[in-house]
Amino acid sequence: MDAALTKPPIVSARPDVTAAVMAKTGLDQAVLRDLVHRFYTRVRADPVLGPIFAARIADWGPHLDRMVAFWSSVALMTGQYHGRPVPAHTPLPIDAAHFDRWLGLFRATATEVCTPEGAAHVIERAERIAHSLHVAVVSAQTDPGAPPRLV
Repeated sequence: MDAALTKPPIVSARPDVTAAVMAKTGLDQAVLRDLVHRFYTRVRADPVLGPIFAARIADWGPHLDRMVAFWSSVALMTGQYHGRPVPAHTPLPIDAAHFDRWLGLFRATATEVCTPEGAAHVIERAERIAHSLHVAVVSAQTDPGAPPRLV
């Protein structure tokens, strides 16, 4: 049987865009699920990042499901994620070194799990997300209550 016929269709708010990205990158829901699960296995084992997550996440199942939806939305434009990542991250005790470590783990995992095109696609987005979240965290730490500064 043809492998394309056995894969469940991906649910997307923009099916044509999602299909084009999938064809170009080799990414699909199964690859993103594998990426997220492997990445967070590394994060949980990391001596710097692991304790930050352990202090806030007791039930990893829902968090992993939410992160798969997040990466599906970010990477495949599916619209599956409906959360607010900035308010979730601004109170955390993190700085640039944490974001660099997070990115290092993410890059390594994406390179292992994804096609070269898929890895480049998700890594570029992860770098933008890390930068944006870092700006928001620094703004919240230096001027609580003020909107995030962009520089």
